Amino acid sequence: QVQLVESGGGLAQTGGSLTLSCVASTSISTIDFMGWYRRTTENERELVATITKEGIPNYSESARGRFTVSRDNPRATMYLQMNNLRPEDTALYVCNARKFTKDIQVVYDVWGQGTQVTVSS
Repeated sequence: QVQLVESGGGLAQTGGSLTLSCVASTSISTIDFMGWYRRTTENERELVATITKEGIPNYSESARGRFTVSRDNPRATMYLQMNNLRPEDTALYVCNARKFTKDIQVVYDVWGQGTQVTVSS
């Protein structure tokens, strides 16, 4: 089963940028959906962005226009480029990978440990 390791978090100022990486332990070319979620201080998990194996992205309303999700299949890595950061973006950012069978049964639904992003005002 695939394992995911995130990196790239840290401290940024309002208006700054960070790029997160999620490296998988196996090839990601057949992973149907990969995504970034964030866990807030209220311990709620929010969708940030997802990307299909065809490269089709989807964003939360908060992320749209500021963040860009991408995947590099040969490097087994997914990225999240975050621009124009705001204090409310402060959270633990967690990587997710989901694979399904042809009849939409879950093969696996795997999460990383996360990388902390803190945005100062």
